[in-house]
Amino acid sequence: MTKQVQQLDRVIIRFAGDSGDGMQLAGDRFTQETAAFGNDLSTLPNFPAEIRAPAGTLPGVSSFQLHFADHDILTPGDAPDVLVAMNPAALKANLSDVPRGADIIANTDEFTKRNLARVGYTASPLEDGSLSGYNVHAVAITSMTVKALEEIDVSRKEAERAKNMFALGLLSWLYNRPPEGTLKFLRSKFANKPEIMKANITAFQAGWNYGETTEAFSVQYEVKPATLAPGTYRNITGNSALSYGLVAASRRSGLPLFLGAYPITPASDILHELSKHKRFGVRTFQAEDEISGVGAALGASFGGALGVTSTSGPGMALKAETIGLAVSLELPLIVIDVQRAGPSTGMPTKTEQADLLMALYGRNGESPVVVLAPATPSGCFEIALEAVRIATKYRTPVIILSDGYLANGSEPWRIPEAGGLPKLRDEFSFSSPSEWSGADGKPDFRPYQRNPDTLARPWAIPGTPGLEHRIGGIEKADGTGTISYDPGNHDRMVRLRQAKVDGIAADIGPLEVDDPDGQAKVLVLGWGSTFGSIGAAVRRVRVAGGSIAQAHLRHLSPFPANLGEVLASYDRVLVPEINLGQLALVLRGRYLTDVISYNRVRGLPFRAAELAGVIQDVIDNV
Repeated sequence: MTKQVQQLDRVIIRFAGDSGDGMQLAGDRFTQETAAFGNDLSTLPNFPAEIRAPAGTLPGVSSFQLHFADHDILTPGDAPDVLVAMNPAALKANLSDVPRGADIIANTDEFTKRNLARVGYTASPLEDGSLSGYNVHAVAITSMTVKALEEIDVSRKEAERAKNMFALGLLSWLYNRPPEGTLKFLRSKFANKPEIMKANITAFQAGWNYGETTEAFSVQYEVKPATLAPGTYRNITGNSALSYGLVAASRRSGLPLFLGAYPITPASDILHELSKHKRFGVRTFQAEDEISGVGAALGASFGGALGVTSTSGPGMALKAETIGLAVSLELPLIVIDVQRAGPSTGMPTKTEQADLLMALYGRNGESPVVVLAPATPSGCFEIALEAVRIATKYRTPVIILSDGYLANGSEPWRIPEAGGLPKLRDEFSFSSPSEWSGADGKPDFRPYQRNPDTLARPWAIPGTPGLEHRIGGIEKADGTGTISYDPGNHDRMVRLRQAKVDGIAADIGPLEVDDPDGQAKVLVLGWGSTFGSIGAAVRRVRVAGGSIAQAHLRHLSPFPANLGEVLASYDRVLVPEINLGQLALVLRGRYLTDVISYNRVRGLPFRAAELAGVIQDVIDNV
């Protein structure tokens, strides 16, 4: 059947079903093919914390949203153009996000009385007229999948589990996604289970063929590739980008990489990914707890390696004392906090930006550290390199504040040329005995004698003759490193450690402001993963004729040296955060600027339309 092909510039698709329905896999495969096709894209996986939440219930709904386009985009989109609902719970949990006129593809086989009753439906919404404002496509996905697999030696349960591949095949046909990559993936994934492989491939092809032959879909859609800068691209998540950035930093610095980590959502994928790269000298240690993980990482740093630990908010609380020890020892240490919704266990699979104050101040005593925050999933690669550069050059712990949205979300990433990466080995050197000979020719190593430019102390490898020195959490004497309880020395050491961190501001470059006409009176200032939402909102305001400036902080401790000047240049400064105003609090105290704080803590990114409205309100009231 020949069908009309309609051109679109962008589409937002959301796959939704039970947490056991394979929605994350279906969404990920659609994303991989979309990335290979050349579209710009952004994704938002959203799933329960439970491994297998109760089937057919609202808490058990898992979804995967993908926004892809023929032009540059910044977010996974505010609302889906297409909702694939595999059961009544998926429909009910997501319907409020779906705009009128959008397409709903519903798996009719799951709309049984029992499943409807589980989520409070007294009648099927597919039949009672409540969905009259939508383009509803009722498709018997489960039964057609089972029918297609009749000749394959799998159980009915196994056949039903392949329904996500039927849905993927249908959507792949509908939006003209090449099937070859998915078929290759299925052959590889189930290479040791030939019947399961055959079942999934058959289900995928059945979904594709259904779209091609049914009269229910009279139009096939096409979104042309985006115009991207020349280069080799791949799709990447924030956790993968952080992992690759650390491996690259290890190679560029000449330091072996050691990760000490305890599994925790949503940071565990960093441990999983780095464990695959032993050939690059990467060692991963799955510790028995969070304290052991950071302790091992600090020990690796003491031994001359690149020590890294990864965690989320609850783990950061446990690591606080050892991070303070790293401050006192003045050794490089990378601490990755993939933030999630709290407090306590909170919502482990949802995103939040509420660990900023903990990263800045959440240790006993005056214990300054460097804090960085990536803005995009692909930007996690660069932030890892920057963290290693600063940590090794200044001998200081560096905290990277990622979050669940960046960690699990994905976008196209242009793979950089290795020769263009910073030469991190040039940023530091290990201490050698020849540097420390006294007037009498005997070794005179002074472990806290500082580089006058960076205030960094020597990095001495333990066991090196002539470089013996004390370590530990008790205060050390300036220069000699002997134990000291002298009040004046303690005051000096505290101020030196703070001055070292403050001085890094001169080494990070100024804050860049996007203010095209230079006439804006309002600045929107963000940090971390709000970058895409703020950017999309700013675009909307400018298209509507509004004048607005935008800036985004990646260095949060220390701030860029020109931040105070930037804040003073605008009549109003709006700071959107996925917390209750933590950056705003710091800015008010540091710069005496009455910033406007806009906050949401729903476990989800901001919607661009929502932020655009807030920005316009601020502009109108200047």
